Amino acid sequence: MEDPMLRRAFCTLLIVSAVWAPALAQVADWPKRQPVKLVAVFPPGGSVDQVARILAQQLSTQLGQNVIVENRVGASGVVGTASVVNGPPDGYSFAVVFDTHAVNPSLISNIPFDTRKDVAPVILVGTAPMLLATAANSEYKTFADVVAAAKARRNVSVGSVANGSLGHLAMALLARNGGLEWTHVPYKGGGPLMQDAVAGHVPLSIASIVVTKPHIDSKRLRPLAVTTSVRSADLPDVPTVAESGFAGFDAPAWWGVLASAKTPPEIVRRMNDEINKALKVPEVASRLQGQGMTIVGGTPEAAAAFIDKQLTTWAQVVKENNIKAD
Repeated sequence: MEDPMLRRAFCTLLIVSAVWAPALAQVADWPKRQPVKLVAVFPPGGSVDQVARILAQQLSTQLGQNVIVENRVGASGVVGTASVVNGPPDGYSFAVVFDTHAVNPSLISNIPFDTRKDVAPVILVGTAPMLLATAANSEYKTFADVVAAAKARRNVSVGSVANGSLGHLAMALLARNGGLEWTHVPYKGGGPLMQDAVAGHVPLSIASIVVTKPHIDSKRLRPLAVTTSVRSADLPDVPTVAESGFAGFDAPAWWGVLASAKTPPEIVRRMNDEINKALKVPEVASRLQGQGMTIVGGTPEAAAAFIDKQLTTWAQVVKENNIKAD
Protein backbone atom coordinates (compact mmCIF):
# COMPACT_ATOMS: atom_id res chain seq x y z
CA MET A 1 0.00 0.00 0.00
CA GLU A 2 1.95 2.97 -1.35
CA ASP A 3 -0.43 5.86 -0.59
CA PRO A 4 0.49 7.25 2.87
CA MET A 5 -3.07 8.48 3.50
CA LEU A 6 -4.52 5.09 2.68
CA ARG A 7 -1.93 3.44 4.91
CA ARG A 8 -2.84 5.72 7.84
CA ALA A 9 -6.54 5.12 7.29
CA PHE A 10 -5.98 1.36 7.20
CA CYS A 11 -3.94 1.48 10.42
CA THR A 12 -6.60 3.57 12.11
CA LEU A 13 -9.23 1.04 11.08
CA LEU A 14 -7.15 -1.79 12.54
CA ILE A 15 -6.74 0.07 15.84
CA VAL A 16 -10.43 0.87 16.09
CA SER A 17 -11.30 -2.74 15.31
CA ALA A 18 -8.91 -3.98 17.98
CA VAL A 19 -10.51 -1.69 20.56
CA TRP A 20 -14.15 -2.32 19.69
CA ALA A 21 -14.11 -6.00 18.78
CA PRO A 22 -13.97 -7.25 22.40
CA ALA A 23 -16.73 -4.83 23.42
CA LEU A 24 -18.92 -5.92 20.52
CA ALA A 25 -18.32 -9.56 21.38
CA GLN A 26 -19.20 -8.81 25.01
CA VAL A 27 -22.54 -7.35 23.93
CA ALA A 28 -23.26 -10.04 21.35
CA ASP A 29 -22.85 -12.99 23.70
CA TRP A 30 -24.51 -11.44 26.78
CA PRO A 31 -25.56 -13.15 29.03
CA LYS A 32 -23.96 -16.44 27.96
CA ARG A 33 -20.59 -16.04 29.69
CA GLN A 34 -21.65 -16.38 33.34
CA PRO A 35 -24.58 -16.05 35.75
CA VAL A 36 -26.12 -12.61 36.13
CA LYS A 37 -26.05 -11.18 39.64
CA LEU A 38 -28.73 -9.02 41.24
CA VAL A 39 -27.21 -7.32 44.28
CA ALA A 40 -29.94 -6.66 46.86
CA VAL A 41 -28.64 -3.73 48.88
CA PHE A 42 -30.68 -4.55 52.00
CA PRO A 43 -30.84 -7.73 54.13
CA PRO A 44 -32.78 -10.91 53.35
CA GLY A 45 -36.49 -10.73 54.12
CA GLY A 46 -36.98 -7.06 53.35
CA SER A 47 -38.78 -5.60 50.35
CA VAL A 48 -35.60 -5.05 48.29
CA ASP A 49 -34.58 -8.67 48.79
CA GLN A 50 -38.06 -9.86 47.83
CA VAL A 51 -38.12 -7.74 44.68
CA ALA A 52 -34.71 -9.06 43.67
CA ARG A 53 -35.72 -12.70 44.19
CA ILE A 54 -39.03 -12.35 42.36
CA LEU A 55 -37.24 -10.82 39.37
CA ALA A 56 -34.33 -13.27 39.48
CA GLN A 57 -36.57 -16.31 39.20
CA GLN A 58 -38.38 -15.00 36.11
CA LEU A 59 -35.27 -13.55 34.47
CA SER A 60 -33.49 -16.89 34.76
CA THR A 61 -36.23 -18.41 32.64
CA GLN A 62 -36.25 -15.61 30.08
CA LEU A 63 -32.48 -15.31 29.69
CA GLY A 64 -31.67 -19.00 29.76
CA GLN A 65 -28.99 -18.16 32.31
CA ASN A 66 -28.84 -18.36 36.09
CA VAL A 67 -29.75 -15.07 37.75
CA ILE A 68 -28.62 -15.10 41.37
CA VAL A 69 -29.32 -12.74 44.27
CA GLU A 70 -26.52 -11.56 46.50
CA ASN A 71 -27.24 -9.46 49.60
CA ARG A 72 -24.60 -6.78 50.16
CA VAL A 73 -25.79 -4.49 52.90
CA GLY A 74 -24.66 -1.41 54.76
CA ALA A 75 -24.96 2.38 54.81
CA SER A 76 -28.60 2.42 53.63
CA GLY A 77 -27.72 0.64 50.40
CA VAL A 78 -24.45 2.41 49.58
CA VAL A 79 -22.27 -0.67 50.13
CA GLY A 80 -24.19 -2.88 47.71
CA THR A 81 -24.60 -0.16 45.10
CA ALA A 82 -20.88 0.65 45.25
CA SER A 83 -20.01 -3.00 44.60
CA VAL A 84 -21.91 -2.80 41.31
CA VAL A 85 -20.96 0.73 40.27
CA ASN A 86 -17.25 0.18 40.97
CA GLY A 87 -17.17 -3.43 39.75
CA PRO A 88 -16.58 -4.76 36.25
CA PRO A 89 -19.01 -2.97 33.89
CA ASP A 90 -19.68 -6.13 31.93
CA GLY A 91 -23.44 -6.37 32.41
CA TYR A 92 -23.26 -9.29 34.81
CA SER A 93 -23.96 -7.32 37.99
CA PHE A 94 -26.93 -5.06 38.74
CA ALA A 95 -28.07 -3.38 41.96
CA VAL A 96 -31.63 -3.61 43.24
CA VAL A 97 -32.17 -0.48 45.34
CA PHE A 98 -34.79 1.23 47.49
CA ASP A 99 -35.75 4.90 47.80
CA THR A 100 -32.81 5.53 50.16
CA HIS A 101 -30.65 5.62 47.02
CA ALA A 102 -31.91 9.14 46.31
CA VAL A 103 -31.51 10.31 49.90
CA ASN A 104 -28.05 8.92 50.67
CA PRO A 105 -25.97 11.54 48.80
CA SER A 106 -27.43 14.26 51.02
CA LEU A 107 -26.97 12.39 54.29
CA ILE A 108 -23.83 10.28 53.92
CA SER A 109 -20.43 11.81 53.32
CA ASN A 110 -17.76 10.16 51.18
CA ILE A 111 -20.04 7.92 49.12
CA PRO A 112 -17.57 6.03 46.88
CA PHE A 113 -19.32 6.96 43.64
CA ASP A 114 -21.13 9.86 42.03
CA THR A 115 -24.83 9.03 42.20
CA ARG A 116 -25.62 10.96 39.03
CA LYS A 117 -22.53 10.32 36.89
CA ASP A 118 -21.44 6.80 37.82
CA VAL A 119 -24.83 5.08 37.88
CA ALA A 120 -26.93 3.95 34.91
CA PRO A 121 -30.59 3.50 35.88
CA VAL A 122 -31.97 0.39 34.19
CA ILE A 123 -35.61 0.51 35.25
CA LEU A 124 -38.01 1.83 37.87
CA VAL A 125 -39.69 -1.37 39.02
CA GLY A 126 -42.46 0.23 41.02
CA THR A 127 -43.64 2.65 43.65
CA ALA A 128 -45.72 2.37 46.80
CA PRO A 129 -47.33 4.86 49.12
CA MET A 130 -46.18 5.55 52.61
CA LEU A 131 -49.02 5.61 55.08
CA LEU A 132 -49.63 8.04 57.93
CA ALA A 133 -51.47 6.17 60.67
CA THR A 134 -52.49 6.45 64.30
CA ALA A 135 -53.65 4.11 67.07
CA ALA A 136 -57.28 2.97 66.86
CA ASN A 137 -58.20 4.89 70.03
CA SER A 138 -56.30 8.05 69.03
CA GLU A 139 -57.75 11.55 69.19
CA TYR A 140 -56.89 11.92 65.50
CA LYS A 141 -59.86 10.70 63.50
CA THR A 142 -58.80 12.23 60.16
CA PHE A 143 -55.75 13.77 58.52
CA ALA A 144 -57.46 17.15 58.95
CA ASP A 145 -57.29 16.63 62.73
CA VAL A 146 -53.51 16.15 62.48
CA VAL A 147 -53.11 19.27 60.36
CA ALA A 148 -55.17 21.33 62.80
CA ALA A 149 -53.12 20.11 65.77
CA ALA A 150 -49.84 20.76 63.96
CA LYS A 151 -50.90 24.28 62.99
CA ALA A 152 -51.92 24.94 66.57
CA ARG A 153 -48.46 23.78 67.76
CA ARG A 154 -50.02 21.10 69.97
CA ASN A 155 -46.83 19.02 70.29
CA VAL A 156 -47.62 16.50 67.53
CA SER A 157 -45.09 13.64 67.37
CA VAL A 158 -44.51 11.48 64.30
CA GLY A 159 -42.45 8.27 64.33
CA SER A 160 -40.56 6.96 61.31
CA VAL A 161 -38.45 3.88 60.63
CA ALA A 162 -35.18 5.85 60.92
CA ASN A 163 -33.65 9.28 61.05
CA GLY A 164 -33.26 10.46 57.46
CA SER A 165 -35.71 7.86 56.16
CA LEU A 166 -38.02 8.83 53.32
CA GLY A 167 -40.90 8.97 55.80
CA HIS A 168 -38.96 11.42 57.95
CA LEU A 169 -38.13 13.58 54.93
CA ALA A 170 -41.69 13.46 53.59
CA MET A 171 -43.06 14.76 56.87
CA ALA A 172 -40.38 17.47 56.96
CA LEU A 173 -41.35 18.52 53.44
CA LEU A 174 -45.03 18.56 54.39
CA ALA A 175 -44.32 20.65 57.48
CA ARG A 176 -42.37 23.24 55.54
CA ASN A 177 -44.92 23.45 52.70
CA GLY A 178 -47.90 23.66 55.05
CA GLY A 179 -46.61 25.75 57.92
CA LEU A 180 -46.96 22.77 60.26
CA GLU A 181 -44.97 21.78 63.31
CA TRP A 182 -44.32 18.32 64.64
CA THR A 183 -41.61 16.40 66.45
CA HIS A 184 -39.85 13.58 64.65
CA VAL A 185 -39.28 10.36 66.62
CA PRO A 186 -36.82 8.04 64.84
CA TYR A 187 -36.96 4.26 65.36
CA LYS A 188 -34.63 1.41 64.40
CA GLY A 189 -36.86 -0.11 61.76
CA GLY A 190 -40.50 -0.80 61.04
CA GLY A 191 -40.99 -3.44 63.73
CA PRO A 192 -40.20 -1.23 66.73
CA LEU A 193 -42.13 1.66 65.19
CA MET A 194 -45.26 -0.43 64.72
CA GLN A 195 -45.06 -1.77 68.29
CA ASP A 196 -45.09 1.74 69.73
CA ALA A 197 -47.66 3.01 67.21
CA VAL A 198 -50.13 0.22 68.07
CA ALA A 199 -49.59 0.83 71.78
CA GLY A 200 -50.11 4.56 71.33
CA HIS A 201 -46.63 5.43 72.62
CA VAL A 202 -46.06 7.51 69.49
CA PRO A 203 -49.22 9.34 68.31
CA LEU A 204 -48.50 9.06 64.58
CA SER A 205 -46.45 6.74 62.38
CA ILE A 206 -45.20 7.18 58.84
CA ALA A 207 -44.05 3.98 57.12
CA SER A 208 -44.57 1.94 53.99
CA ILE A 209 -47.97 0.46 53.33
CA VAL A 210 -46.32 -2.99 53.47
CA VAL A 211 -45.26 -2.44 57.08
CA THR A 212 -48.44 -0.70 58.21
CA LYS A 213 -51.31 -2.48 56.47
CA PRO A 214 -51.36 -5.63 58.65
CA HIS A 215 -52.08 -3.41 61.64
CA ILE A 216 -54.77 -1.58 59.69
CA ASP A 217 -56.37 -4.91 58.82
CA SER A 218 -56.34 -5.96 62.48
CA LYS A 219 -58.01 -2.64 63.43
CA ARG A 220 -55.17 -1.69 65.76
CA LEU A 221 -54.16 1.29 63.63
CA ARG A 222 -56.30 3.83 61.80
CA PRO A 223 -55.06 5.02 58.38
CA LEU A 224 -55.14 8.78 57.87
CA ALA A 225 -53.47 9.54 54.53
CA VAL A 226 -51.13 8.15 51.88
CA THR A 227 -48.17 10.09 50.50
CA THR A 228 -48.53 9.24 46.81
CA SER A 229 -50.35 11.49 44.36
CA VAL A 230 -53.08 8.87 43.83
CA ARG A 231 -54.88 6.64 46.30
CA SER A 232 -53.67 3.13 47.00
CA ALA A 233 -55.60 0.26 45.44
CA ASP A 234 -55.06 -1.61 48.73
CA LEU A 235 -56.68 1.18 50.75
CA PRO A 236 -59.00 2.97 48.31
CA ASP A 237 -60.92 4.80 51.04
CA VAL A 238 -57.80 6.47 52.47
CA PRO A 239 -57.25 9.97 51.05
CA THR A 240 -53.97 11.26 49.68
CA VAL A 241 -52.10 14.13 51.28
CA ALA A 242 -52.42 15.96 47.95
CA GLU A 243 -56.23 15.87 47.94
CA SER A 244 -56.28 16.92 51.60
CA GLY A 245 -55.14 20.47 50.97
CA PHE A 246 -51.57 19.95 49.78
CA ALA A 247 -51.87 19.91 46.00
CA GLY A 248 -48.99 18.30 44.15
CA PHE A 249 -47.57 16.50 47.19
CA ASP A 250 -46.07 13.17 46.14
CA ALA A 251 -43.53 11.19 48.18
CA PRO A 252 -43.53 7.54 47.09
CA ALA A 253 -41.40 4.70 48.26
CA TRP A 254 -39.78 3.11 45.20
CA TRP A 255 -37.63 0.23 43.95
CA GLY A 256 -35.27 0.29 41.00
CA VAL A 257 -32.53 -1.62 39.19
CA LEU A 258 -29.20 0.10 38.46
CA ALA A 259 -25.97 -0.66 36.62
CA SER A 260 -22.55 0.90 36.34
CA ALA A 261 -22.58 3.86 33.96
CA LYS A 262 -19.76 2.13 32.07
CA THR A 263 -21.96 -0.84 31.19
CA PRO A 264 -22.52 -1.09 27.42
CA PRO A 265 -25.79 0.71 26.71
CA GLU A 266 -26.96 -2.20 24.56
CA ILE A 267 -26.83 -4.46 27.62
CA VAL A 268 -28.64 -1.88 29.77
CA ARG A 269 -31.34 -1.69 27.11
CA ARG A 270 -31.59 -5.48 26.84
CA MET A 271 -31.89 -5.85 30.62
CA ASN A 272 -34.54 -3.15 30.63
CA ASP A 273 -36.48 -5.04 27.96
CA GLU A 274 -36.24 -8.31 29.89
CA ILE A 275 -37.39 -6.77 33.17
CA ASN A 276 -40.30 -5.03 31.45
CA LYS A 277 -41.25 -8.40 30.00
CA ALA A 278 -40.97 -10.01 33.45
CA LEU A 279 -43.20 -7.36 35.04
CA LYS A 280 -45.97 -8.33 32.62
CA VAL A 281 -45.95 -11.98 33.75
CA PRO A 282 -49.13 -12.38 35.88
CA GLU A 283 -47.43 -14.31 38.69
CA VAL A 284 -44.60 -11.78 38.95
CA ALA A 285 -47.00 -8.84 38.87
CA SER A 286 -49.22 -10.45 41.51
CA ARG A 287 -46.30 -11.08 43.89
CA LEU A 288 -45.00 -7.53 43.56
CA GLN A 289 -48.45 -6.01 43.93
CA GLY A 290 -48.87 -8.16 47.03
CA GLN A 291 -46.26 -5.92 48.63
CA GLY A 292 -48.44 -2.89 48.01
CA MET A 293 -46.42 -1.91 44.95
CA THR A 294 -47.74 -0.19 41.86
CA ILE A 295 -45.69 -1.58 38.97
CA VAL A 296 -44.12 1.10 36.76
CA GLY A 297 -41.53 -0.31 34.32
CA GLY A 298 -40.70 1.81 31.29
CA THR A 299 -37.44 2.99 29.75
CA PRO A 300 -34.03 3.63 31.31
CA GLU A 301 -34.50 7.30 30.43
CA ALA A 302 -37.76 7.44 32.38
CA ALA A 303 -36.09 5.79 35.37
CA ALA A 304 -33.21 8.26 35.19
CA ALA A 305 -35.60 11.23 35.10
CA PHE A 306 -37.55 9.91 38.09
CA ILE A 307 -34.42 9.27 40.18
CA ASP A 308 -32.92 12.63 39.24
CA LYS A 309 -36.06 14.38 40.50
CA GLN A 310 -35.94 12.37 43.73
CA LEU A 311 -32.29 13.33 44.26
CA THR A 312 -33.09 17.01 43.80
CA THR A 313 -36.21 16.99 45.98
CA TRP A 314 -34.70 15.24 48.98
CA ALA A 315 -31.39 17.11 48.83
CA GLN A 316 -33.34 20.33 49.24
CA VAL A 317 -35.41 18.92 52.13
CA VAL A 318 -32.29 17.67 53.94
CA LYS A 319 -30.58 21.04 53.54
CA GLU A 320 -33.56 23.20 54.50
CA ASN A 321 -34.30 21.13 57.60
CA ASN A 322 -30.67 20.50 58.58
CA ILE A 323 -31.33 16.76 58.78
CA LYS A 324 -28.40 14.59 59.81
CA ALA A 325 -27.87 10.85 59.52
CA ASP A 326 -27.66 8.80 62.72
